[in-house]
Amino acid sequence: MKLTGKHLLVDMYGCSFKTLDDLALIKEAMLTAIADANMTLLNFSYQKIEPQGLAACALLAESHLSIHTYPTLGYAAIDVYTCSDRSRPDKAISVLKTFLKPEKVKATTIKRGDFGSEKDMKPKIKVTIAPLRRVKNTGAKVLKLLSRNR
Repeated sequence: MKLTGKHLLVDMYGCSFKTLDDLALIKEAMLTAIADANMTLLNFSYQKIEPQGLAACALLAESHLSIHTYPTLGYAAIDVYTCSDRSRPDKAISVLKTFLKPEKVKATTIKRGDFGSEKDMKPKIKVTIAPLRRVKNTGAKVLKLLSRNR
């Protein structure tokens, strides 16, 4: 099966409190990242969290870009999903790093729609017989014990 998209999950640590709590800066960072990564913005939505932090999501023609900030922890959780061969989610992350200036970054890339072979798509069922054996063995021991006591 053909891949349906690329999904980047990025954790940025050691960002400044002021940066992570600044909605205007986060919005500018996201819009710049979207433009530089060759993505198309359809809608931008955000929610300021009290007493600090925010959640922002950009709905894209290619999928989405979202950021959740935790200023007291100096942490931002970023999610970029794209189903277009033209867009560059890695470039979007590079732009966001420039704006947020993290001390440390952890990134995970997931290939969406990559099922591998047809065998990989079937659910894996694990059957364990050991508990049944234990019940049978215990039952046999109880019967043996009871027959001795007569």
